[in-house]
Amino acid sequence: MYVVGTAGHVDHGKSTLVERLTGIDPDRFVEEKERGLTIDLGFAWLDLPSGNQVSIVDVPGHERFINNMLAGIGGIDLALIVVAADESVMPQTREHVAILDLLQVKHGLVALTKSDLVDSDWLDLVEGDINEALQGTTMEGIPVLRVSGVTGEGMSLLISKLDNLLQDVPIKRSLGRPRLPIDRSFTVQGFGTVVTGTLTDGSLTIGTEMELVLSGEKTRIRGLQTHKRNQTHALPGNRVAANLSGISPDKISRGEVMASPGWLNPTMAIDVSLRVVTDSQFPISHNMFVTVHSGSNEVIAKVRLLDKQRSNPGDITWAQLKLNSPIAVVKGDYFVVRSNRTTLGGGTIVDTHARRHRRMHSPTLSRLETMSKGSESDIILKTIEMSEPCEFSELVSKANLEFEYAKNIIDRMASDSLVVVLGQKVVKPGDYLYTKTGFDSVVQETVEYLKRYHAQFPLRQGAPKEEVRSRLDITPQIFNQILAMLVRELNIVESGAIVRLTGHSPSFSELHQEVVGQYISLLESDRFAPPTDVIIDPEVVNALVDQGQVVRVSDSVTFSMSAYVEMVDGIGKHINEHGQITIANVRDIFGTSRKYALALMDYLDKERITRRVGDVRILR
Repeated sequence: MYVVGTAGHVDHGKSTLVERLTGIDPDRFVEEKERGLTIDLGFAWLDLPSGNQVSIVDVPGHERFINNMLAGIGGIDLALIVVAADESVMPQTREHVAILDLLQVKHGLVALTKSDLVDSDWLDLVEGDINEALQGTTMEGIPVLRVSGVTGEGMSLLISKLDNLLQDVPIKRSLGRPRLPIDRSFTVQGFGTVVTGTLTDGSLTIGTEMELVLSGEKTRIRGLQTHKRNQTHALPGNRVAANLSGISPDKISRGEVMASPGWLNPTMAIDVSLRVVTDSQFPISHNMFVTVHSGSNEVIAKVRLLDKQRSNPGDITWAQLKLNSPIAVVKGDYFVVRSNRTTLGGGTIVDTHARRHRRMHSPTLSRLETMSKGSESDIILKTIEMSEPCEFSELVSKANLEFEYAKNIIDRMASDSLVVVLGQKVVKPGDYLYTKTGFDSVVQETVEYLKRYHAQFPLRQGAPKEEVRSRLDITPQIFNQILAMLVRELNIVESGAIVRLTGHSPSFSELHQEVVGQYISLLESDRFAPPTDVIIDPEVVNALVDQGQVVRVSDSVTFSMSAYVEMVDGIGKHINEHGQITIANVRDIFGTSRKYALALMDYLDKERITRRVGDVRILR
């Protein structure tokens, strides 16, 4: 299946030619009939002698309707440029050719219509004008055929030539990610909502759940048609009409994109390679507002030139487009920018979810160069760098690579220690990736943080894991995977909620040893009612707790370990003999006060040694 798009000035006979070729009138609206020009996109189809099928998108020629033209021409394989012999090349002819050049449409032919109205000498002159207009563009050197949509002259040759040219058009690749830029949405009585577009990637199947990317609405494909023939399956490159369930057509507008759920996300900023039309009368300046066309979308954007202040006609520059409303695009998509009803330039999308960059920044420009022209490995590395850690499926989408192909490259890069796959060596969806440099940086930051923590708190067992994670500013899922790798491969120890370096162990200085001895003596001086007003470094007490020398049962009450063990044994013995124990019992058994008895029993409840039932405790 191939898609052919018409191009050319208003009233040069595009619709008449399409109807002559196909027997289908592409003008759909009464207004179009009355005014004799195509206002919106029209569609027809043709079976070629080779057996190939062709969808023909008849686009408007009037300059007022060039936005509709751009919506239709984005997914075409071959351009059918229509020039009327009695008028020759006109302004919209040149603009359409410029747009085809910007969109890198490399296959085409010229239908010199109304050839029956002029003599051969005039036709020769017009052909010279056409060749001059095509010079220096992707359309340079394409065939020019003299035809008449009224008499049928040259139609057989046109069909034959069209068939032969399409043999050289490469088959559209499929990355397995269905994407349908929607150019029409309407209701068919008895069926409901129908959308149309050119399927740019992946395949569509009846019954498949899909997502409208910009609105987030979910839907399901009820039916598929190509050339008004019912299909169960649609392949990349097909003009498709899809009958959708569960959604109203008024929720779908041109510019919406239907895709498999989850892989494609809207964006408000894109990095692009921008070329200004050679014969443009206007430059593109930094912070200039333009209209951006990509696929079937049309949106206002501010141009941030990244390597110059002004881009003149013929210049190629790096730019960031800050969009006023979201679009759904992939790396490598083409775009066109217009302003004041004039085509200014266009190019290719390099980064679909761009961050704000410093202007005139060499590393940024180098990265964009790599993203645009580098090898797949280079592109993968740069894509990971932009959002480390990068989830594998997100990486595949951003780099616009086929899943298995990208997986094989990443597996090889992991074996060569160029990338790090968290948790394992073989990558799969859901896995997170670092560049080796990025991962080493995380490791170094973790180790350095633990060193500083141990130096600041020498008496602590280690740093709380959550504190380390927060310092690294990564999600718990990713942190746990990183920590597992560090524990397995480096000198890091994980102990419950604590993380430490292998060589670290709490140790008391000589001064601390003296303080500890005095503190333990004070606790033992009144074992079951120890003093609560002792002034001592909390770090020392925490260390003693960690070492099991004391037990802190409340903020103010701390027992020596020996006293604590004796009290627990005594409480257990009493409960075993009497079935329960009260606070008063605890007070009397140990000759202490209610404050100490209550603090101890609350602690034992918390430790799940005892359980409170009314005013008494029992063993758990």
